[in-house]
Amino acid sequence: MMKRVEHHRLKPSSPCYAMLREFCHRSKNLYNHGNFLIRQTFIEDGKWLRYGEVDRLLKADAEYPDYREMPTAQTAQQTLRILDKNWTSFFAAIKDWKVHPEKYKGRPKLPKYKPKDGYFPLVLTNQNCKLKDGVIRFPRVFQGFTVKAIFASQPEAVFKQARIIPHGGEINLELVYEIPDVEEKADNGKYAAIDIGVDNTISRHWPGTQASDLSCSRGRRSSRSTSTTTSRWPSAGASVS
Repeated sequence: MMKRVEHHRLKPSSPCYAMLREFCHRSKNLYNHGNFLIRQTFIEDGKWLRYGEVDRLLKADAEYPDYREMPTAQTAQQTLRILDKNWTSFFAAIKDWKVHPEKYKGRPKLPKYKPKDGYFPLVLTNQNCKLKDGVIRFPRVFQGFTVKAIFASQPEAVFKQARIIPHGGEINLELVYEIPDVEEKADNGKYAAIDIGVDNTISRHWPGTQASDLSCSRGRRSSRSTSTTTSRWPSAGASVS
């Protein structure tokens, strides 16, 4: 199977923009919280807390609700899995640095905290959001948010996950899918690049495909979805000797 990515962009005028941005801010809070636990344990005890233990500790943390404030438990787990991969990369770099120090400017540093007022990607797998009738349907907490998937026009395509990534003043939505690894036509290597405004007007889409659409309920959002939260963990400027 060959992995492909379909790209969509949400502008601030989209009715779902604030909600998705807030979810990504919560993902950042959880990432920093988990990173704090791993860093402190490693510095003080020389031990590496792996994903399963970090997930268990944060899920049971009654004092700080970063885990529970994520839109779904699975999105929380995906954020912590990315954190675990970052630490795996750090230890691999340390091992390589000891053998080939000339390849580095200095000893690889511990994974850093994300900016206090920043954001981190939110990942949903096909267990959380479903492709039905050519439309990606997100969990109920997303208040009716749906995406018309262009790749659904390919019968052999298999939807894998959706990634919501704040970038500059917009939000990038990446739909990851797989297709059989066979010789492809020239057009099949192109990604969809789509701009969506407040009226869901499409600026660009793949040649020969139907226009994509993103929609979201315009009803009143709960305070839980729109409240702004601040990180209780060290900011990006924090350092460990």
